[in-house]
Amino acid sequence: MAERMGAEQGPKAPGSETIAYGSDPLQVLDIWRAKGVRGSAPLIVYVHGGGWKRGSKDNATGRFKPVHYPEQGYAFASINYRLVPAATVEQQAADVAGAVKALIDRADKLGIDRRRIVLMGHSAGAHLVALVGTDERYLKGAGLSFADIAGVIPNDGAAYDVPAQMKDGPPIMQKTYAQAFESDPARQKALSPTAHAAAPNAPEFLLLYVQRADGVRQAKALGSALVAGGSRVEHGSFPGEGLKGHAEINRSLGDAAYAVTATVDAWLKRVFAT
Repeated sequence: MAERMGAEQGPKAPGSETIAYGSDPLQVLDIWRAKGVRGSAPLIVYVHGGGWKRGSKDNATGRFKPVHYPEQGYAFASINYRLVPAATVEQQAADVAGAVKALIDRADKLGIDRRRIVLMGHSAGAHLVALVGTDERYLKGAGLSFADIAGVIPNDGAAYDVPAQMKDGPPIMQKTYAQAFESDPARQKALSPTAHAAAPNAPEFLLLYVQRADGVRQAKALGSALVAGGSRVEHGSFPGEGLKGHAEINRSLGDAAYAVTATVDAWLKRVFAT
């Protein structure tokens, strides 16, 4: 139920173009072009949740983001990626980097400013964008580097320190964690963004979370490690309890009436202005 609530957010918004970034059927993305922009526009790349084993760009993106961000003058892309158990979490992080590379390669055609790209992910997607934003191996594997990422927005993740989450996280998620991260402590550490937060990292992070004890604890620890590593970090702590709050912070993001939207808008405006 936990990962399902992180994945099921409503129907796909209209108006996108679909691009394949690999040969697997799941290596595809949708992009909504910026509106009212002369020249190239900043890009937000969104990575869905679903416990690393389910979820889709077609139902997890929410109806507000693909409308709101293009209206703000940003291109907005939402990706699919290969899923556990057919793929590993390492391959999922590589898929995130590969999707960014595919968009950069088409930057002129799509009207994208390749110098201004932000990664955004929810739940398991928050873990994946944080991992790509702290462990440069995934970007380098796609021919990129941290210089290609302006910032990262992990939204209500709770597995930034995988061993700690497997020890202290909610019992309802333990089978999901065991499937994704298995039992090797070295691998669990290698898949922990907090363990990679010593420099270098992506330069800017906005850590969003509702009032789930494990999510708050994990985000604060990641934020402290990132600051020590030299990144600029902002926190957005918002009302919302348990799975309902976890789903709401993704589903309603982009709705002008939802408080998180203004926080993200202000952060994006600053980051994309630099």
